[in-house]
Amino acid sequence: MQLFKQWATTFKETENVTPTSEMLIANLKTFLLEEVDPESVDLSSFEVHDKLDQDFWNQPDDNLDPEIQEKLLVIANDFYDSLEVGDVPYEDVTFTGSLAAFNYSRFSDVDLHILLDFRDIDDKVDLVREYFNAMKALWNRLHDIRIKGFEVEIYVQDINDPHEAQGLYSVLKGEWLKKPTFESKDFDKDNIRKKAASLMDQVDRVEQLIDDGKYEEAEKYADKLKEKIRKMRKTGLDTIGAYSVENLAFKVLRRTDYLERLSGAKRKAYDSMLSLKQ
Repeated sequence: MQLFKQWATTFKETENVTPTSEMLIANLKTFLLEEVDPESVDLSSFEVHDKLDQDFWNQPDDNLDPEIQEKLLVIANDFYDSLEVGDVPYEDVTFTGSLAAFNYSRFSDVDLHILLDFRDIDDKVDLVREYFNAMKALWNRLHDIRIKGFEVEIYVQDINDPHEAQGLYSVLKGEWLKKPTFESKDFDKDNIRKKAASLMDQVDRVEQLIDDGKYEEAEKYADKLKEKIRKMRKTGLDTIGAYSVENLAFKVLRRTDYLERLSGAKRKAYDSMLSLKQ
């Protein structure tokens, strides 16, 4: 009966019920129908292009469009002025991410980085970083600036931090710091779909726990799942890199809003757990 206790927990059956083969089969069918079908996971946005996005990189030697360059510098300067860090100058403004490489898609952002030495602001580098991250989050939340349909995501980067990128372009200097090279990528689509579908199904189950009023269990499950996803992605990046099964499965979750749903479920579970009904 220990096995049925686990079954009862999963399918919300009472342990006082004597399990029958019909009941087990019916629940199994329901369980299978609720799972995300790996074949339904869309990976079309991960295809690699054979040229850079010509809306951006349409100048000789694949340099940045001058109008876009000017606009990005205005955005960077306006944001930097809002930080109110006195007379400390930044060292560069860079354009990085998938739009500065061959793996751009409709989900890409214009990743705009402002580089400076955080120690020029204050010796307490961690506090400086927290301040910049908070201001970045506020700016990105308040503004919806788009270049050629792609959202501009701004970030302040310490020049002492390592930064791996396929492509890195100095918007300030108008030149490539690291020009991307085209490589045709063959990734494990079958395993990406399976891993992503499994994680999507687990997010669905967190939401189901909330619907069932099991708020404490849902919050713990959400925490555990968020940490699992974080470790999964880190492992993939550390071993294989950007095209690892783990990293691409993570991107599937992000592009299908499952990561946002997971964070939302965690907040809802916490709020519901601490609320009192009238």
